[in-house]
Amino acid sequence: MKITRVEIFDIHCPKREVWNPVFVRIHTDAGISGVGEAGLAYDLGHSAAAHMIKEIAEAMLIGFNPFQTELLWSRMLRESFWGLGGGPVIYAAMSAIDTALWDIKGKALNVPVYQLLGGKVNEKLRTYASQLQFDWDTQVNRLNDPADYARATEKALKEGYDAVKVDPIMYDMHGVTHFDRTKLFTNPELKLFRARLAAIRDVMGDDGDIIFECHSLLGATTAIQLGDMVEEFRCMYYEEPVNYLNSDLHKKVADKVNVPIAGGERLYNRWGIKPYMQDQSIDVLQPDVGLCGGFTETKKVCDYADTFDVRIQAHVCGGPVATAAALHLETALPNFLIHEHHTYAIKDWNRELCVQDLQPVNGYFQVSDEPGLGIELNDEVVYRSPNMEVK
Repeated sequence: MKITRVEIFDIHCPKREVWNPVFVRIHTDAGISGVGEAGLAYDLGHSAAAHMIKEIAEAMLIGFNPFQTELLWSRMLRESFWGLGGGPVIYAAMSAIDTALWDIKGKALNVPVYQLLGGKVNEKLRTYASQLQFDWDTQVNRLNDPADYARATEKALKEGYDAVKVDPIMYDMHGVTHFDRTKLFTNPELKLFRARLAAIRDVMGDDGDIIFECHSLLGATTAIQLGDMVEEFRCMYYEEPVNYLNSDLHKKVADKVNVPIAGGERLYNRWGIKPYMQDQSIDVLQPDVGLCGGFTETKKVCDYADTFDVRIQAHVCGGPVATAAALHLETALPNFLIHEHHTYAIKDWNRELCVQDLQPVNGYFQVSDEPGLGIELNDEVVYRSPNMEVK
């Protein structure tokens, strides 16, 4: 079997201008195609990832045997030059390509991808409603008042979720996003953040789980400043309290806050997670299949984390292909913890991108048993967006 053609889609969503999933579809001379997704659907970088996929396809893919995923991954790592330095653009492209090749392998062998990863370990995947500060509804809303956080939580609970994630510090008291959260918070700010969390806890009750999200924008000092609040509301874990530019920061926070620390969506491979595993500053690792090197590398990362008793919650903030990839990975992991379902994943402008609409039932996902990933692009929609072809 040989690769004959590669399509790249840099999706434009008219209803959500800042949402740009990047898909790749790889075709073979056997009539089998596979899909993958780069993990840069939000903020900056999507067009760079799309063109990086194009360059790799031109240099390495045409005529290549799609079953040789380990060989191709090593070539992309070493022959791209940039792979040996790291970064989201090169690894997003490598990840999308690798995912598509595993989809091809599953279809060719008539088995779902999770079987190729070791088989089903988890029959059902507990799922949480992610990013409640954007609401849990058909539209994205910027929530400011604590009562709005309570209402968003009620909506999630009605759909069967018993766990939610929220960034209660994303918006200041005026509803404005502040990206520099390294300065010490004032008492009025702390009072507002606490009120938002309290509103969620009141709705969740004692048994529901709350994940406290920080998006890596805190400094170590402000992360510790919020530690008492994270502990008070018995948060399931404290996600990305600090950035990854200095690995010592996570250790400083982990030593001061008595709640599990989560992170990893901006760590791209085994080498990237190594310091956090060795100093045991991350308890819940969150690799993104679309950034961590596809299945070839992400499975290795998860197995490595397991040697440190670190649990896995794959980071999922992308299109439906990203969701499908995460489900196959997590189904095969002994150290799986919980699955992330982003509020963007329930929006029509995201759900229409693929033929299949992957949504949990009563707060749980079950992976598709169809060959490969079990998901296909909706050509009627994706061809409306900028796309490229290599052959």
